Amino acid sequence: MGSSSVPDESEQYVDDARFRIPFDLFVSKKQKNGILGSGSCIRFNDSCGNLVFKVERPPPPNSRDQKSAATCHQNPPIKLIFNASGNTLFCIRKLTDGSWQGFRVTDSREELMFRVQKTVDKLTRTEFEIFLIGEESEDSKTDFKMRGSPFKRSCTIYKGNSIMAETSLMYKMGIQKAFVPRSRFRVTIFPGHIDLALVVSLVVIFFDGRKLWI
Repeated sequence: MGSSSVPDESEQYVDDARFRIPFDLFVSKKQKNGILGSGSCIRFNDSCGNLVFKVERPPPPNSRDQKSAATCHQNPPIKLIFNASGNTLFCIRKLTDGSWQGFRVTDSREELMFRVQKTVDKLTRTEFEIFLIGEESEDSKTDFKMRGSPFKRSCTIYKGNSIMAETSLMYKMGIQKAFVPRSRFRVTIFPGHIDLALVVSLVVIFFDGRKLWI
């Protein structure tokens, strides 16, 4: 495995934001067996190309791999966040009112961790409020906000007036002058006390329902 500014095993820093410089995750879509459809997944790789997180829909009920699906409520749509070793970290579920709930998954058990509510839904601007769930399963005050334009692959996550993470299209950074698919972009996470897997979950929610997404 190539060198990196963070430990090679994602488990060592998934819940740890002690890094002192901004940390980049590069987002791309992978099609299983080369076929676009429900088998596709979203990959979050580090700057060396190492897999850090993967996002998939849960397997169908008749699948032999029912472990991850069994940990979450089976009301669609559901998305699962995995680490590089294939362990489920978060289960995120969209409710009928358009809000989202996020559950941390440990040892086949789930714990409600956050709720996300869309507050602005315009053609050029979308905003969300994120509420972390307290010890007594009650919403706290607004902990984070997300603002941006899904079409431009632009999403910024704020805590108060501080930027915790933001996305940017690849071609805007000069990495490649050739055309880069809109399903590929970068997430920059800035130093601070924020769970990397939580950032991935929020990015997945922000772009949900967009073309070339899952």
